[in-house]
Amino acid sequence: MSQVHHRFADIQGRRLFYREAGPADAPALVLLHGFPTSSFMFRDLMPRLADGYRLIAPDHLGFGFSDAPGVDEFDYTFDALTDLTAGLLDHLGLDRYALYVQDYGAPIGWRLALRAPEAVTAIVTQNGNAYDEGFVEDFWRPVWAYQEDQSPKHEEAIRQALSLDLIKWQYVTGAPDESLVSPDTWHHDFQQVSRPGNDLIQLKLFRDYATNSPLYPRVHEYFRAHQPPLLAVWGRDDPIFGPDGARAFARDNPKAETHLQDGGHFLLETGLDEVVPMMRKFLGTHVGTR
Repeated sequence: MSQVHHRFADIQGRRLFYREAGPADAPALVLLHGFPTSSFMFRDLMPRLADGYRLIAPDHLGFGFSDAPGVDEFDYTFDALTDLTAGLLDHLGLDRYALYVQDYGAPIGWRLALRAPEAVTAIVTQNGNAYDEGFVEDFWRPVWAYQEDQSPKHEEAIRQALSLDLIKWQYVTGAPDESLVSPDTWHHDFQQVSRPGNDLIQLKLFRDYATNSPLYPRVHEYFRAHQPPLLAVWGRDDPIFGPDGARAFARDNPKAETHLQDGGHFLLETGLDEVVPMMRKFLGTHVGTR
């Protein structure tokens, strides 16, 4: 299997970490992670695709090994994280690329596509939401309450998402066999969000997530106007973004292909062997391979 390189780049005065694999002249695939993880979630996927694709997986600011300036130094919004991601792609000379989006990676990916639709060659969305019907209300109800009112009561409820138990819950809920999910995953993420000041970063992003649903109509128009090849490969038992969110892509994009898989929010932890062949077929058909 191909080697994965671990690199840093200075973008807009911030140091961003990213993983890179594959030939420099191969079709590019940009992998955008979700909460509360980092490019660590792609550690097993990247070597499996690196023979045919140039893979770039950044850590968003405040996550993983990227800088994590405090909320008094940086305004953590999905617009601002998109600015940094776009800056990294420009730094790497990428003006044409496919996207892999999951969780927080989705609103960043949609913003990239809206800014430069001609740059996006294809989209793989793995539990990366773009439709209101994708929200699982039991999970999102306290988030919505906190967005409306940052009272101590609502903040305490949302802070539970930063606990070890709730991070583990994200990984194992919906997994066909919990023993297939390595404890390294939730312990790695918990250590990252437990760094001094990182809780305030995550709370700020929970609040700013309210900007994403109002963006969806523009994303749907992008799907209708540009019809990017799109593969929705979804853990059907995700307790955060349900399968109705996966099915909805076909409503606006006739090129959407949907696969509901046994698994949860972090499908790659248990379904990698099923996801890789689907991605190879999809990417090979729509963007080619080296």
